[in-house]
Amino acid sequence: MSADDIAVLLKKLHVELASATTLDAESREQLSIIARDAAKFESQLSTVRRLAVRFETEHPGVAAVLRQLTDMFAKAGI
Repeated sequence: MSADDIAVLLKKLHVELASATTLDAESREQLSIIARDAAKFESQLSTVRRLAVRFETEHPGVAAVLRQLTDMFAKAGI
């Protein structure tokens, strides 16, 4: 699953949460927390990718570790 797939699923979750009328308040809040956490993570992963490109020339070691992190997340399906 790619970051784009995650973004699409997050949008679907927000739409479903907004239209769900039978969710109790606690369930709605828990699902909202999950959606917010996933959105934050997606944003952070995007930042890590940008930083890897930025550091490639002057700090190749840092860039390599950042690429390893993004690869690890991709292998985990994140």
